[in-house]
Amino acid sequence: MRVLIIGAGNVATVLGRLIKEANHEIVQVISRNKATAAALADELGCPFSNDFTQIDLSADLYLVAMSDAALNVLPEKIQLGDKLVVHTAGAISKDVLKDVSQQYGVLYPLQSLRKELAEKPTVIPFLVEGNNEVTTQTLLTFAQSISQNVSVTTENDRFKLHVAAVVVNNFTNHLYALAAEYCKIGNVPFNLLYPLIETAANRLEHFPPNEMQTGPAIRKDITTLDKHLRMLTAHPKLKSIYLKMTDSIMNG
Repeated sequence: MRVLIIGAGNVATVLGRLIKEANHEIVQVISRNKATAAALADELGCPFSNDFTQIDLSADLYLVAMSDAALNVLPEKIQLGDKLVVHTAGAISKDVLKDVSQQYGVLYPLQSLRKELAEKPTVIPFLVEGNNEVTTQTLLTFAQSISQNVSVTTENDRFKLHVAAVVVNNFTNHLYALAAEYCKIGNVPFNLLYPLIETAANRLEHFPPNEMQTGPAIRKDITTLDKHLRMLTAHPKLKSIYLKMTDSIMNG
């Protein structure tokens, strides 16, 4: 397919690489930021512009990888007639595009994407939705050309999975950040925890999370819990989270 990418951030960059690798033709990159648009276009080998009035209308698929706020004002910038346009957001309705084109949908990568990471991402799960059966089938075929893990979904199910994704990725990473800060202040090496983090994640491929819960809370080890809380006295944010998580594990 001939694909035009709107946006030049993390999602646009990673998906652009996958699309090019799958031998689709990328005809243009459009972004409000001229510098990032130029950089991505140079990598993908296509023209660029930061002027939405200069958008190439010859593409088959218009992939919008922009912020939620930018998506809401996109209809004011472009009108694509019956061209297929999709966004990549997890918590925005596909109907935000209904005034951009008669054919629209969602191509949501259920993965945290960072353009600066050199390694190729593992197989990315994609959730697809279209505003009609033809659009959905077209998106499904396209998504299957860049990933081996593609599912047709509903808007409500996508929203639910987005909530779950925030919990398992963003919240977990915040806990890592707090633990790293705690280790730094305590002058102990956070990197010794890497194997523990990896092992815990890998177990989820084989066992339900609730069956893999370990630690003093699940054992109701009050002595250890009390010792930990006393050690966290000088770290009120981490102590507060520790208390809430302990309560959820013990009483949930």
